This record gives sequence, structure tokens and C-alpha cells, in this order.
Amino acid sequence: MNKSDIDVAIETSGLVKVFGEKRAVDGVDLTVPAGTVYGVLGPNGAGKTTTVKMLATLLRPDGGEARVFGHEVSREPDAVRARVSLTGQYASVDEDLSGTENLVLLGRLLGYRKPAARDRAAQMLEAFGLSDAADRQVKTYSGGMRRRLDIAASILSTPDVLFLDEPTTGLDPRSRNQVWEIVRAIVAQGTTVLLTTQYLEEADRLASRIAVIDSGRVIAEGTPGELKASVGAGAVHLRLRDPEQRAEAERVLERVLGVPVQREADPVALSARVLTEVADGGVAEQAARALAELAGNGIRVDDFSLGQPSLDEAFLALTGTPADDGAGDGVPGRVSGSGTDEDAADRARHTMEQGAGV
Repeated sequence: MNKSDIDVAIETSGLVKVFGEKRAVDGVDLTVPAGTVYGVLGPNGAGKTTTVKMLATLLRPDGGEARVFGHEVSREPDAVRARVSLTGQYASVDEDLSGTENLVLLGRLLGYRKPAARDRAAQMLEAFGLSDAADRQVKTYSGGMRRRLDIAASILSTPDVLFLDEPTTGLDPRSRNQVWEIVRAIVAQGTTVLLTTQYLEEADRLASRIAVIDSGRVIAEGTPGELKASVGAGAVHLRLRDPEQRAEAERVLERVLGVPVQREADPVALSARVLTEVADGGVAEQAARALAELAGNGIRVDDFSLGQPSLDEAFLALTGTPADDGAGDGVPGRVSGSGTDEDAADRARHTMEQGAGV
């Protein structure tokens, strides 16, 4: 194994999976650096989960190659399985067992002796803020608690690669933040995380690099900043005083900026992505001219901002499909367990350190 194999956790070349007449994955190329969070972003049906299942040896590729730390997934599945763990979209724990019973069972399957399995289960439940619910049946847990237990089960024996397939789908904001802190703690201990998600904020907050997949193909790849910059040098957003002036303001902005202007759901809001190629001068100068033109035409602007395009705007430009940013969704409710998100991260980090040598 050479140095490049050590630095690269996952590498795919022309990866293909076909179901009937549908090419669910159509020539995916990925290079995932070791010890990072790598985001795979895409709409429903894009091929994210199918790609993860092939990398985790749950599906056999129909074409191309995929390697995990130098081991080819089709020819060396046992070697790959020894180094990876997967948390799917839905909790895989047994709802009729308690949190402790679930983790002890999995620990025994992983080769722990019974006392060691019980000790490790107790450590994980404490790390993930679930000690108070350790003896309760999982069917009584909230969605956030189940997801935390599911991730705890995935890292009972610390993996080199952890696949997280849409891990926060349906969670309330607090539970989502707790999962994010846990992911950061896992990566801080050297585990590589491949994260699939539809939540743009999640990819932006966690991933050092992102691949955007649509219709089974990678259509863009880079850091969050690079993806944002790829669709424009600046994003102009403004709100007008009078909604009756929106049509006239739209015409003025399109003439000055030289790009299409979008009408937002808010009846007084407009936005535009400004490209350096079409702008006469810098983006800031163009925006200043646009404001002056609006004022000269008697159009009152109540709020104005200029910044880098958001990942949401980049995703829409790349795929033509808006993505769910996850803001405010999920079922609101109390999450059992005490302490801040940072406390949970500290506990998880400490427990990862203990488990690394087991």
C-alpha cells in the first residue's frame, strides 16, 4: 500500500449500478481524503444511498471500481467490512429491547465478552446522553434519541470509515445539532465520515468537501466555498418599501446588473446572482450603481445585502431543484438527556478514545 492509499479513505472510478433499465449510479468518481467529513449532496433519487450501499459492500457494483483504504469492495469485501460502519436513514436498533440490551447484543456480535460488552454499552450510553433511558425500551425513545443510539451502535467498535446516510432526517433542530457535534467528535479521533444529506446547512456546517450528485452522476465537486463561487461572484438581495414597484425594480436591476432577477415568495423581495463575466466592474460597484438607479427612479429600498451565493443557490443552479435546508422541520419536542451539545461532543470524544483500542 503506497502513501496515496493511506491519505485517501475512499476512491471510486466510473462506479455504476443498474436496476432494470434504470442506471441509479452512472459513472460516479469520488476521492475522499482520510480523516475528514465528505458530503454527498443531492435530491431524492439522485443515487446517494445506492452509492453508499456499494461502498459498504451491501450492493455489488455493475461497473467501475471502488476502494476503501486500498481494498476493492467487490474483490475484498471482508477487508472493507472490517474497516467500515454504516448508519442508514432509518434506525436499525431493535425497538423491543432497551438501549443497554441493544448495545450489549451488538457488542457480543462484535466479539466482546459479556462484561466488556456491558461496560462498553454503559460508556456509549453516557457519551450520547442516554444513561437515563438505558433501561427503557427503544420504542419509547424520541426520534433524536433513537438516532443517537443508532450512531452509538455504529461506533461501538471504532471504525476507520463511518457512512452516515441522511442521519438527521426528521430530527428537530436541537437533536440535529447534537448529532452534528457527535460527528465532529468522531472525526476528531481520526475516523473518516462520508455523509449523505439533503440538508444544505448540514453539508455546509460539517463537510470539508462536497460532491453534488444528480441522476446518478457527480455534477460538481469541491469545498462549500468553491461550489458557492461556481454559480456567481455575488448574490444581491433586496426588499422594497412598496410591492407595487417590484416589476419596475426588476427591470432596473436586470438592466444595470445584466443578469436575470428572481422574484422571491415575499412580495417585496428580489434577488440576483452576479457573475464577474457579465458585470461591468466589480460586483460591489455594480450593486452600488443598481441602488443609485433604483433611487433615481423613485424606488424605495428598505433592506439590501450583498454577499457570496448560498449553498442553496448553488444547489438550485447546479441541479435545477431546490433542496430542503432542514430549517424548522422535524417534530418539535423535548430531547431526553442533560447537558449542552458541546458536553455531548466531549463525552463522545472521550468514549471514542476508550474504544479505539478495544
